[in-house]
Amino acid sequence: MAIWIIVAVVVIIIIAIVALYNNLVHLKMRVKNAWAQIDTQLKRRFDLIPNLVETVKGYMTHEEKTLTEIVEARNKFTQATTVEDKQNANNNLTNTLKSIFALSEAYPDLKANENFTALQVELSSTEDKIAYARQFYNDTVQMYNTAIMSFPANILAGMFGFKEESFFEIDDAQKEPVKVEF
Repeated sequence: MAIWIIVAVVVIIIIAIVALYNNLVHLKMRVKNAWAQIDTQLKRRFDLIPNLVETVKGYMTHEEKTLTEIVEARNKFTQATTVEDKQNANNNLTNTLKSIFALSEAYPDLKANENFTALQVELSSTEDKIAYARQFYNDTVQMYNTAIMSFPANILAGMFGFKEESFFEIDDAQKEPVKVEF
């Protein structure tokens, strides 16, 4: 009888370990999926940028610096490899896009241009999707990080190399209003 109890306890422990491990794998995959959603929306945004820049070029010939900064920010994102690098590149691009839309206020013909307006609406919609995807990613990272830090999963997480994930955060510069200088 004692052997059956020991076998039952061992089987229960093995089932619990397998369930904990599978839960950690599930959460890790959700984090990757959530990041892929952000990446998809950021790619959509970056695909819109060349059209936006071309539309604006004709109206803002003496604002070449702003256009160059947008192209450079876009290129930095495509070269980023880690979540942190992509986050920094995204923050930089967001700041430069704010400046182009602020500058559009100084060019009434540009503001009235149908292509510019359509691109601005599309970009605004994409920004909303990025914000939603970022929130979903951060919620998923929170669940995952909580799971790998909670007992007894933290023991298993350490054994199998589950590492804490970083949140997707905006930098302090994005919290400030856009400054337009002429």
